[in-house]
Amino acid sequence: MSIIAWIALGLISGFIASRLFSGSGKGLVVDLILGVVGAVVGGAAFHLFGWVGVTGLNLWSVFVAVVGSSLVLFMYHALGRSGNAS
Repeated sequence: MSIIAWIALGLISGFIASRLFSGSGKGLVVDLILGVVGAVVGGAAFHLFGWVGVTGLNLWSVFVAVVGSSLVLFMYHALGRSGNAS
């Protein structure tokens, strides 16, 4: 996949995951970063379990990336809360 496709997939998945978690995006840059990281995490997690990961810019890859982005966003929020508590 090209870098443009990764960015598009990351932006889509980061935006969807942030909407699922908080109802609003965290901003274009944060959504993009969390989305791209989430796509990689989702692809690796699915591969680890023996399933097909990110295969291109298609619905399956968006699903995998949203799952990964949701995991990354969950950890992002969990670390943010623990950092504010101290």
